[in-house]
Amino acid sequence: MRSLFILCTVLFSFFTVQATNTDPKDDKTGTISGRVLDATLKEPLPYVNIIIKNDAGKTVTGSITLDDGSFIIEKIEEGKVVVSIQYIGYKTVNKNITIGKGNYKVNLGDVLLEEEAEGLDEVTVVADVSTIQQKVDRKVITIGKDLTTAGASASDIMNNIPSVSVDQQTGNISLRGNENVRVMVDGKLSNVPIAQLLKQIPSTSIKQIELITNPSAKYNPEGMSGIINIKLHKNTQIGFNGNFNVGVTKEVFAKFNSSIDMNYRNGKFNFYGNYGNNIGKYDNFGGIDRLDDNTRQDFKFGNNNKSHLYKIGVDFYMNDKNTISFFTNQNIFQGDGFGSTIITDNTFTQSQLFSNDSENSSGQYNLAYKHEFTDENETLDIEIDYNDFENDEIANFDFFNFSFPPNYVDNVDTKRNQTTVNVDYVKPINEKTKIEAGLEARLFDSDIDYSSTGQTFSSDANIIPTPSTDFTYNRDIYSAYFTFGKTLEKWNYQLGVRAEQVNVSADALRTFDDNSTELIPFTNDYFQVYPSAFLTFNPSEKNSYQLSFSRRVDRPGLQQVNPIREWSTPRISSFGNTQLQPQFTNSMETNYTRQLKNGSITAGVFYRIIEDNINRYVYIDRTDVSLGNAILSFDNFDNTTAFGLELSTNYRPTKWWSLNASFDLYSQTQRGITEIIDTDDIDNATVDDIVRLDTEVDNVIWNLRAFNNFKVSKKLSFSLFTMYRGEEKGIQFTRLPMFMVNTGMRYSFLEDDRATFSFNYSDILNTMKFEFEGDTPYPSVGGFNWESNTWNIALSYRFGGNKYRALRRKQRDDNTKSGGGGFL
Repeated sequence: MRSLFILCTVLFSFFTVQATNTDPKDDKTGTISGRVLDATLKEPLPYVNIIIKNDAGKTVTGSITLDDGSFIIEKIEEGKVVVSIQYIGYKTVNKNITIGKGNYKVNLGDVLLEEEAEGLDEVTVVADVSTIQQKVDRKVITIGKDLTTAGASASDIMNNIPSVSVDQQTGNISLRGNENVRVMVDGKLSNVPIAQLLKQIPSTSIKQIELITNPSAKYNPEGMSGIINIKLHKNTQIGFNGNFNVGVTKEVFAKFNSSIDMNYRNGKFNFYGNYGNNIGKYDNFGGIDRLDDNTRQDFKFGNNNKSHLYKIGVDFYMNDKNTISFFTNQNIFQGDGFGSTIITDNTFTQSQLFSNDSENSSGQYNLAYKHEFTDENETLDIEIDYNDFENDEIANFDFFNFSFPPNYVDNVDTKRNQTTVNVDYVKPINEKTKIEAGLEARLFDSDIDYSSTGQTFSSDANIIPTPSTDFTYNRDIYSAYFTFGKTLEKWNYQLGVRAEQVNVSADALRTFDDNSTELIPFTNDYFQVYPSAFLTFNPSEKNSYQLSFSRRVDRPGLQQVNPIREWSTPRISSFGNTQLQPQFTNSMETNYTRQLKNGSITAGVFYRIIEDNINRYVYIDRTDVSLGNAILSFDNFDNTTAFGLELSTNYRPTKWWSLNASFDLYSQTQRGITEIIDTDDIDNATVDDIVRLDTEVDNVIWNLRAFNNFKVSKKLSFSLFTMYRGEEKGIQFTRLPMFMVNTGMRYSFLEDDRATFSFNYSDILNTMKFEFEGDTPYPSVGGFNWESNTWNIALSYRFGGNKYRALRRKQRDDNTKSGGGGFL
């Protein structure tokens, strides 16, 4: 990787030298530059086609705009030309230019593109059909009205997004088959658990979803597979505006959701507020057959959840150069969980009943200041963000026909907070060169108190009351970054580096029944440098190539280091590992985008080398080996690799049919530790019969998605979605293939189509289920079902006036690895 990075640097230097060796006296060609903006929002439009045609209408050269909307086209022959500026969903702008004496360098300034009339929306632009756009470092999915019928929440939409999967059991989200992904909302981290947060965000509030698979040094380096950023609609229209949504979803239980977004803009102030809720019960059931002892475990779980989200904010436009913004997010959640586990064989039946009450609240407070300098595109952003989270949980465990353990109650109180302060500066050196620099401090503190009425085994195998545990975890990160970008005719590149100092300290204090204590301390301070490099080549207006490299890190998540039991069934318990170290990823990616007459197609290939790989550690519970119980935890393993390819298209075969389709295939090697009992006499097995296995699994997984939208009339349309998820091998088990078909319809009515009625029927063939088979630590087969065969009815109504530009905030990412993982 170091050699490749040096080679890229040499190539960039070579191109720079070649670009500066031309004698301007001998050059009779011209240059056309400018910047393309949305006419209403006054925001830059990236990847707009800039086509240069001669008098005969023949295309002679062209380019596309960069992320800041700017473009520059060189080597244009003397004479009259037409500059055609084209972008899907916008009206084409043509400008007649004469290249000649006294006019060899033409700057068109800001070119404003107006949206097509059918795409206008008085409050916020919500297209009928979702689109996929490949940018230099990310894939942007703009959520249309078609995808909002996929379900009521962000969690429902995610399975429709290329390369993204949601575990319907746990709510965990993965990108390119890896759960080491950061999830942001409007570029901000949240202390709310991701699975809970995704179910709380109404689907109708989502404007775009960004898949940043190889982020630059400008971004925090967490996330092996990258960043998923959910961008919400934000109104800044003159006057009073808003949008109201209500819906119901049902298979076994009914679930209700509603949301309202409002804003009032008058003069220098813009006030806005949002409220959303999800209320309902959820059903989940399944079973596991143990092949070694012919026992079966039947599971049935349910949840009765109520969640509420509130957001209030204000933008103060002091003048054309200075803007101050403040907002607060408040999340309130209450959940009642219940479940049963029944273990049967030919001679006995055992069961565990489980119930828990959980209440949590989270508050986010964000203050941002933006200053625009006199020089065009030179900006300074200062942002302070504070986030706190509190959760109280009481869990009851009742056992029948078990000699151990007795019935018990667990109490867990969690408090955590995070403060982030960052400063970002952007400075264009000239039309072709730009630098960016920034500083950031992230301070994270967590305190978890655990107590139990239960009993456990001591180190000398005696039964004692379960000790209480106070686990504190603190992590401070101080970082600085610098990026340098340059455009060379049809080439542009960006080099960056981010340096971080990380200080981690943790203490697990266990207090026993006799008031004796045991302290388990942990510290880990380290300094790391994260380089990044991006190279883009645009040979024509229809073709674009990107090559990128970055180094990233996955810091252990709180649940992965927390020594307190995360969850438990009669045969499986999960704990964290306080000694877990971060893993580092060196990632390379290349993409090709082809613009078609009625859409586009993108192909990409990626390769990763993962150092100190974090993975599951599955071992046998030593307290009583004959019971056949297992313990799940995490550990660091040897370096591993992963690679894959992706294909996606956004295409409109006819005026009434549009298609979003994607295919991804990836190969990854997983390493972990499992154990087996090497004896046929399971009832009399001892610790000496346990055999440790260093397991390595090679995987080739492929997924296919296709989303069709059929427009019957201007007001009525139908959708059809299908997904296939291929077999996936893991350390503990192999997940079998999964398949699903969804269908839906939308109808718009009232003046200006202000109201929309939608109906969606998910998993119409009732085929979506989680089935698996495994050999370690015990041979078993099983499966789980959830409420996938559901119908959803939703009604949306909008009201409002004109558009106005909003404060554009920096996009920040989360800084912790995913939680402890799933039930299995």
